[in-house]
Formats: sequence, C-alpha cells, structure tokens
Amino acid sequence: MRAEPKATRFLAPSAWVNGAWVQDVLLVADAAGRWNEVTPAASPEMRRGAERLAGPVLPGLVNGHSHAFQRAIAGLTERSAGVEDDFWRWRDRMYSVANRITPDQLEAVAAFLYAELLRAGYTQVCEFQYLHNDPQGKAYAEPAEMSLALLRAAQRVGIGLTLLPTLYMRSGFAAKGLREDQRRFASTPESILRIAQTFARQSGDGGRSISGVAIHSLRAVDEAALHELAAAATPSMPVHIHIAEQQLEVDDCIARHGRRPVEWLLDKVAVDARWNLVHATHCTPAELEGLRNKRASIVVCPSTEANLGDGVFDLPGWMGQSGSWSIGSDSHVTRSWQEELRLLEYSQRLALRQRNVAARAALRESSAAALFEGALEGGSAAAGLPLGGLAPGQRADFVVIDTDSPALSGVPADHLLDALVFSSPEARFSDVFVAGRKQLPQGADADLAGGMRAAMRALWS
Repeated sequence: MRAEPKATRFLAPSAWVNGAWVQDVLLVADAAGRWNEVTPAASPEMRRGAERLAGPVLPGLVNGHSHAFQRAIAGLTERSAGVEDDFWRWRDRMYSVANRITPDQLEAVAAFLYAELLRAGYTQVCEFQYLHNDPQGKAYAEPAEMSLALLRAAQRVGIGLTLLPTLYMRSGFAAKGLREDQRRFASTPESILRIAQTFARQSGDGGRSISGVAIHSLRAVDEAALHELAAAATPSMPVHIHIAEQQLEVDDCIARHGRRPVEWLLDKVAVDARWNLVHATHCTPAELEGLRNKRASIVVCPSTEANLGDGVFDLPGWMGQSGSWSIGSDSHVTRSWQEELRLLEYSQRLALRQRNVAARAALRESSAAALFEGALEGGSAAAGLPLGGLAPGQRADFVVIDTDSPALSGVPADHLLDALVFSSPEARFSDVFVAGRKQLPQGADADLAGGMRAAMRALWS
C-alpha cells in the first residue's frame, strides 16, 4: 500500500506571526503545502523531529505586478536625449524590446528574474502578460505560447505564478485600434479566456500557479469588451487593471468620458473583491473611499512609479481607510521588496515632510511593521491564493533571515523588521520555501545567468 505523504515540521527560533515576533515557533505544513499548525513557545516534546531553521522566519511576500520582459531594459533607459522625458517616451523605448523578444528569450529572462525575486523573498509573482502574438503580430500556433514560456520559467526556479493574460485592443481612448508598434498585444476577451484556460490545464503544480485576467487600462479597452471579460472571469479569478497611473491618462479620460478613470470604473463596472487596481497614483479621496467600499485592492509599484515619474500614491489616505494593498516591482528596476517598502515610505515623507507616515496611518508603532503587514495582507487578493502569512490554511511560504547580514549586525531582536526595511544595502535570506519546499537548489544560478546573458546579447547586439 502506498504511504500517505507526511506533514513537514519546522522549528523557527523566532517568527513573524499575527504582526509580531514570537519565539520558538513550531510550523507544520501538510502534504499539500499549507500550514496545519503554527505554535509559538513550542514545548520540547512538540519540537522533536522538527527541522531547525537557521534564523528568524518571515512569511513570503506576493509580487503583485510584474512585466517580466521589462527586466531586459532595467538600467538601459536612463539617458536623456536633451528633451523633456516622461512615461510616454520611456514606453516607446520599452516597445523596442517588446517587439523583438522571442518565447525562448522571454523564458530565459523570466527565469533569471524569478530567481532574483525568490532570493529577495517574493514567493509568488503576478504576471501582467500582454505579449500574445509573434513579432509580426500574427498569432502563434499555440496562442498561449508566450504565457507558457513564463510558466516554464516559474517552474524552473520554483516560484508561484499568477498569470494575468491581458486584454489590449486599442492605443487610446479615441482610437479605433492598435498602433503598429503594439501589434503583439492584440487580443479579444475570447482569446484572453482561452489563454487562461490553457494555462490552467498545463500548470499542474499543486496550486502554486493559477490564472486570473487583466485589462491593460481603460484607454486600451472599450466598455463592451471590459464588461465581457469581467463577466466571464470566475469568482476565484483575480482581475487586474492599470489605472490612473499618469496625469495625462486622467486628463484624456475626462476629455472622453467626462469622468476620472476610477470614477468611471466605479460607475460603470461591478467592481468587487476580485479587482486589483495597479498604481492608482492619481486618485481623489472620494475615489479611494468608493474602492474601499467595493472591497477592491490596490497594487502599488514604488520603484517603477519613481523611475517613470508617475507621482506619489496617497498611502496614508488608503491605509487610514483600512484599504487592501500589495506591492509589485512592475518594470523590475529593483527586485527587492525591502527597497519597494522603503521607497513607498520615503515618498510619503518627501511629499508630506513628515516621518513614520505608514505607522501613523495604520495606528501602529513601527512603520516597517505597518508596511510589511499591509503588503502581506493584500498579497492574497492580488494572487488569488491564500498567501496571508504564517497561519493555518495559508500556503507554507516563508524565508529564513540571514542575521549575519551587515545591515542587521547588532540590531536588537525586536527591531529586526525595522532594520530589514530601513537599513540598506538589503539584508539577505539564507533559505526560501514555497509550499513547504526549499527552492533555488545549488548550481542553478550559473545556468540561469548564462541564459540571461545570451538573451541580452540577442536583444541588444
């Protein structure tokens, strides 16, 4: 008779549980990779047979917004042509890679990126995927070809993947269709749902990879198609959309519809807890209140929003309403959640000329705790999976902190998270676990780096 898979038992010297550090924590994951037990101050009898972890434990975080192919332009768009530069000029440069990258190159870039994200403590990534067609704009024989390249990349390194095949139909609010340099993005609600279904059939990795759907933006999709896709998405599928990222987008929406983007969305669409609004940089207090009332979430991407000059999201206004939010690394100018949270807080400090903004907004003592807990709690909504931390029923994702990291040298134990977020360069993680299993085996880095270098040579030669 075949033996039933056994539960996996870990003993953490300390762990972040329910928003605080607790000691001697027994962590028991079931065969499906979810937490069965989380027991602080475990007795000697309970500890017997548990794997002793080498340092303090944090839950893994969800990266709520990724364009993996843009890892290939990180650091390559930072020169001025002597004219005013903005998001729209950056977008034209980004398209040069979007229109050349092949499925094999995308897999190589994504695998390298996903390994970076894992090492940084992200255990799930939400991939906002709008490269659907070949470089000539024709459908692949397998319409999900580019999405399946991302699945292969995620499975190579062991990170969880929420695929968000993205609907993209026109170049602007008043446009009839796409520009020539957007030919790879062309899609319909039907084609997006087919990609989601193909991905679901082929993922087969025990619940680490699922599919939701995405709408690129209000400017890129007409109202009928938006309604069609949102209505077809199942209750378990997260729905993502870029919105109110740039002031020009807001102005164009007002010119076309007489309303701001979030205002229009709330009026026209049955927004609910499935919805994740990416950026939402330019929102009024009334719009934020409307989103909170619909139980929608926001995905903030601090490093990309800073890199592109988008503006500063109203974090204290959203946190003060107990709004759900997560973080994403978007264009991947950084792959560190520590830096994302630090930038998120520092942008508020610069805009408001105050300190510890997140702590005050969340009614907590620690800004790092307020930021980490916010990103952790909102991650499940972004990913569409139970990824809310070290608690029964949640997926058994966690990282082990390397306390020998220089940033943590001599730091008192109760300030460990504060130093992780606000002391740089970033502290390291010695081990990363996804669904109870250690990832990134020794020897994987050289192969991934070789693939990345080959892809970059081909793209930039």
